[in-house]
Amino acid sequence: MITANIASYLPVIAGQQPDSYAVVVQNKSASDRYKTSYTYQQLNHASDIVASGLKAYGIGKGTRTVLMVKPGLDFFALVFALYKLESVLVAVDPGMGIKNLGKCLAEAEAEAFIGISTAHIARLGLGWAKKTITKNVLVGNNALLTPFITRLDQIKTEGKKHDFQSAQTKAEDTAAILFTSGSTGVPKGVVYSHGNFTAQVEALKKLYDIKPGEIDLATFPLFSLFAPALGMTSIIPRMDFTRPGHVNPKMIIDAVTQYGCTTMFGSPALLNRVSKWSEGKGINLPTLRRVLSAGAPVAPLVLKRFKTLLKSDVQIFTPYGATESLPVSSIGSNEILNETAEATMQGKGVCVGKAVDDLDIKIIKLNDDVIASWSEELELPVNEIGEICVKGPQVTRSYFNRHKETGLAKIRTEDGFYHRMGDVGYIDVQNRLWFCGRKSHRVIIKDETLFTICCEAIFNTHPFVFRTALVGVTIDNETIPIICVEIEPEHKGFNSDELKQELLILARNHEITKNIKHVLFHSGFPVDIRHNAKIGREKLALWAKEKFA
Repeated sequence: MITANIASYLPVIAGQQPDSYAVVVQNKSASDRYKTSYTYQQLNHASDIVASGLKAYGIGKGTRTVLMVKPGLDFFALVFALYKLESVLVAVDPGMGIKNLGKCLAEAEAEAFIGISTAHIARLGLGWAKKTITKNVLVGNNALLTPFITRLDQIKTEGKKHDFQSAQTKAEDTAAILFTSGSTGVPKGVVYSHGNFTAQVEALKKLYDIKPGEIDLATFPLFSLFAPALGMTSIIPRMDFTRPGHVNPKMIIDAVTQYGCTTMFGSPALLNRVSKWSEGKGINLPTLRRVLSAGAPVAPLVLKRFKTLLKSDVQIFTPYGATESLPVSSIGSNEILNETAEATMQGKGVCVGKAVDDLDIKIIKLNDDVIASWSEELELPVNEIGEICVKGPQVTRSYFNRHKETGLAKIRTEDGFYHRMGDVGYIDVQNRLWFCGRKSHRVIIKDETLFTICCEAIFNTHPFVFRTALVGVTIDNETIPIICVEIEPEHKGFNSDELKQELLILARNHEITKNIKHVLFHSGFPVDIRHNAKIGREKLALWAKEKFA
């Protein structure tokens, strides 16, 4: 029976398609391609055993449990076991940095820690959440740690002695604390209810017409957890999941062809790398029915390049959202390339499509203060840039132990709340949402406000430019807008003076960039670890101030 708990999908699908593969780890040899795998029946059984063992060990309903395990069979079994137990999964990106990791785990008041040996060594050495963690589980063998930490195989052995019965989960029960990427500061723990997760599953299924039996290439671990709930086979590729922008493109291509993947999720950085490597090689991926990409806007050039690998009627979809709410809206590559890309290149922002079903989008006047309750006076008319606010079943209610940030992000209504996305944009006359950048990244100068995505698009049209980032530098109490530029690798031998002049001419020819009169070249922008695509503009601003001074 399907309940509010996302794990409840698993036994149902295991009953319907027991011998279908649920999770497959990519192997080098085509003949061994299913060597490391779980069928749905096996995954359901394994997660029951693990859940029973964890319960016997003292990890149960409400236990905030950190999971630091590499994507694979154990990862899936553990996640679904924790959901079945109604434990609270605490998920962090190792790449957020040692300092942030410690802060996040302490803030989450983690009570249990399940991880590989390197994660435990870091936990012990750096004292992560040492005041609150009382239960520790080691995944894998380590001679030094084995005498002191309970191993997963011990948990599994204990679990075989008990029958596991899932509880009747309520939609409002807490399922997870998922940390944001931290692209605008210390990552925040987003509190997910079981209802949020099931709403996401239903939205994705409906939005992209996903059918049971499809095969998903999972290049983003947390997103891949939706695959079993959708009845899909999840293929775990051989890659470093903390560096999607540095994948081996051949491994990604091989995974799609070797397993006949019908769906693929990839960050913009991954799509860029794979499509550039594939140029001129005559590569086709005929089994793919759709490609999804999120985390940052995908450049039209990347969409165009990647589409050459696909059948003519297959689209690349770019759902818009955030950790706090996903999906919010979606748009396909056909509409982007045929209708909206030209406007993007003219500084109109990036079109991210119409709202998904059951989700309401409002644009409100820009305001950095708390807005306690909703008023119609807040809302802006079409084509006016303001802050994007959303309301719907997949929208999360709060941040964990961040009362101030929760207050800033939520606007109470009579029947719920709107979440302030922290992004700026507008709704056009066709009811499509356009993204113009992060609210905190806008650059306010004497006569106007400059929005990052809009301004950067003007400079990104230059063939030598890989990407740009607008930052503001304060000198003598005056904010000076500076465009930072990263060059395409094949044009590294450029003449900086000539290129600077060409970019400044571009700026003068457009109303929104005419006041940008300073250009700085950077060897490689800082980016987020999760998608390798969100530019660290705060770090760039500090760098630009040093250079400008």
